[in-house]
Amino acid sequence: MPDFDTVLHPDFLVPMMPRRQILTGHSVAVRAGHITAILPTPEARVADAREHIELPGCALMPGLVNLHCHAAMSLLRGYADDLSLMTWLQRYIWPTESHFISPEFVRDGSELAIADLLMGGTTTLADQYFFPEVTAEAVDRSGLRALLTFPVIDVETAWARDAESCINRGLALRDQYRDHDRIDVGFGPHSTYMVSEGTLSRVAMLAEELDAPIQIHLHETREEVLASVERSGVRPIDFLERVGLLGPRTQCVHMTALGEQDIET
Repeated sequence: MPDFDTVLHPDFLVPMMPRRQILTGHSVAVRAGHITAILPTPEARVADAREHIELPGCALMPGLVNLHCHAAMSLLRGYADDLSLMTWLQRYIWPTESHFISPEFVRDGSELAIADLLMGGTTTLADQYFFPEVTAEAVDRSGLRALLTFPVIDVETAWARDAESCINRGLALRDQYRDHDRIDVGFGPHSTYMVSEGTLSRVAMLAEELDAPIQIHLHETREEVLASVERSGVRPIDFLERVGLLGPRTQCVHMTALGEQDIET
């Protein structure tokens, strides 16, 4: 039986450790889907392996991670740029989504995004979008790793009638991929301005019970922060703490309108 399944021979190797060091004359050996050795290339070339892959002119490095995306929206790339967030959402994106969103739209957009990711060296993504079961199938076929957070919002969409329907469909998807080695499924409450306090509290309770990850848009704009203070008396990040959503399982994305007090929270 060969010692390795695959041995890769790049011109350059960029390891995680030591940092800021580029190796030449080294190869990577893989067995059962795991990197098992980094060897000097002369030694690696004579190693017993099912496959040797030559990568002249290439740098081999750890895959990049896209920490937040809406993969299917690659089909809307460049649509209605240079606008404020709420103008972009309310006048362009949400009306367009209400007209076009379907399993087929999500399939095509996700496959396009995955091709882009792979071409750019990204091997892991965290995605939040409608019809996550379709994106999951595309990710599974591609070989990528993914955290898929199913959308939770209170209004009706093409994917679900209301927040409860979102949660039920999402939890069924989480059960389906429970034992998958590359795909994890979590909660994706859209934001504190699109999801009610009661729904956010329910998501917090379920996520803690299931030890499930959460991804939420937060502090995207100064206007969002001011509206939160007017609506609830606190800034969005403090509102998350109030409903039990602020913790190590929660990934807050965008976060472009932060003050010192928010960072300390």
